[in-house]
Amino acid sequence: MLERIQKENDIKTLETEELELLAEEIRKFLIEKISKSGGHLASNLGVVELTMAMHLVFDLPKDKIIWDVGHQSYTHKLLTGRKEGFDELRKYGGMSGFPKRKESACDAFDTGHSSTSISAGLGYVQARDLKGEDYSVISVIGDGSLTGGMAYEALNNASSLDTNFIIVLNDNNMSISENVGGMSKYLAGLRTADFYTGLKKGVTAALNKVPVVGDSMIRKMRKTKSSIKQLVVPGMFFEDMGLTYLGPIPGHNIPILCRALREARRMDGPVLLHVITEKGKGYEPAEKRPDKFHGIGPFQIETGEPETAKKKDSYTDVFGKVLCDEARNRPEIVAITAAMADGTGLSRFRKLYPTRFFDVGIAEAHGVTFAAGLAAGGVRPVFAVYSSFLQRAYDQMIHDVALQNLPVVFAVDRAGLVGSDGETHQGIFDLSYLSSIPNMTVMSPKNKWELADMLRFALSCQGPVALRYPRGEAYDGYEEYRSPLEYGKGEMVYRESKIAIISVGHMFEAASEVRDELKRQGYCCTLANARFVKPVDEEMIEDLCQDHLLVATVEENVQTGGFGEHVMEYVSRKGLKAHVLPLALPDDYVEHGSIQALREETGIDVKTMTEKMIRAYRRITDGEELL
Repeated sequence: MLERIQKENDIKTLETEELELLAEEIRKFLIEKISKSGGHLASNLGVVELTMAMHLVFDLPKDKIIWDVGHQSYTHKLLTGRKEGFDELRKYGGMSGFPKRKESACDAFDTGHSSTSISAGLGYVQARDLKGEDYSVISVIGDGSLTGGMAYEALNNASSLDTNFIIVLNDNNMSISENVGGMSKYLAGLRTADFYTGLKKGVTAALNKVPVVGDSMIRKMRKTKSSIKQLVVPGMFFEDMGLTYLGPIPGHNIPILCRALREARRMDGPVLLHVITEKGKGYEPAEKRPDKFHGIGPFQIETGEPETAKKKDSYTDVFGKVLCDEARNRPEIVAITAAMADGTGLSRFRKLYPTRFFDVGIAEAHGVTFAAGLAAGGVRPVFAVYSSFLQRAYDQMIHDVALQNLPVVFAVDRAGLVGSDGETHQGIFDLSYLSSIPNMTVMSPKNKWELADMLRFALSCQGPVALRYPRGEAYDGYEEYRSPLEYGKGEMVYRESKIAIISVGHMFEAASEVRDELKRQGYCCTLANARFVKPVDEEMIEDLCQDHLLVATVEENVQTGGFGEHVMEYVSRKGLKAHVLPLALPDDYVEHGSIQALREETGIDVKTMTEKMIRAYRRITDGEELL
């Protein structure tokens, strides 16, 4: 069946009895391909039939399907003729694991973060009506994403529509980890409300038998707030907001899904179709552990186990272990996650100290202000969050934490390049946005030993501290270079002259390799570890400028607003004589690929950085301007 899908809408050429075969083939295809490339498996297995139903009912690319987050769009990509792209899924230059407008006209909106699809869909609806066009807009959002406040802002705004807008609630009781909070409990109640769905069917069937007026009565009941739903399910949340609610319906039954989608398309105003799916459906290891198979590397299909055994602790592991150790003797320490206890290393903390662990759901802005309240109340909150998701709480960091100088520790995981998830997940802006905030201290460790020391140090600071570290195995070199931390002070590792390298955080390993190469080529070279991005160690900068012609800064962050620019500004303002060469990422979005491929592409690999330093040094000694 899959071979007959060469482009969008080809699924409509299949016979009804062939659709189940296609669903089976799609699942086998996804399991096979993702077992080799890695990617988001459980979420995609859960929406196979839902995606097929939408492609059967709607016409692409005319109609617009907007995927919240977008990691569940693999079946959508298959049904729009991108089957061959899965051999290069998430590889540099290959197909993205998320919707991309530049990749296909059938991808209506680029996504990667949660709780955005209703807002984007509402914008499409208003643009459609303003231009007098005629197409359907379908925003697909998960129950986990409904913990994000932006989704409710959009629902509130959408309630005033008098034109069709379809919101599909994909309810699998999971975000990445199991869902938490009131909305999760509310939806769980709807899932089990069999008495309601049975009564609704009975009433509808009875009215259908009434000549002439039966159909009109059914339509009126669906449109009025005093409908049968209000009588039988008190506090029907979505109806009270002004949306027509349909469901819940089984999310793996294609005929039922198609009928419901067609009914939703016929209605005026906003419609929420509640669909119950099973994350990981069709692959037993993913059904049992959907959180493990949310985003996974290459694995063995037979067992579900990773292809390569884990060898070293990651930075995330080190953070989690040290936090638990500190919490043992410090009852004031509490931990916060935004629906990512496993991903941020807090699972052990949750197990050991359940009353001191808080999962706020996919709600980073709320998480930051919640942490501020905890700190104001006299405890020590540690908010562990991915760099790209912390962007969503910039105002709260400024207004609620830093303005009051509250002692909140931000454990900023997945900082720098993260690789295969691409533009929406690269943590390459945090040094810029964090260092722009008054009262914020920003630290970044060179190895796992320093991460442990920095976390302990951060827990003793009196104001907000952001501790930034990358994804992946923790560098364990240079253990012997472990001088005590002093606030705002960097670390001199090798002191020579002529060329100085100041490394930020996990770029230290590459920076030390650059120094080794420069030494092999006969250059004197100093190597320093910044430790603090804010405040910058001004004394160290002045000292280096005394006997170095070139000071190169190395960071895995965009150049604008980064550490290198802060050093350049200080050197310029003080009139110091050394030339500063900031080696950073370009001011651009970095696509998906391996870390090494992306570093080479962006010019911060060892070879390119060495060549840039030598070229800059020669221009200085030849009397040329560096820039």
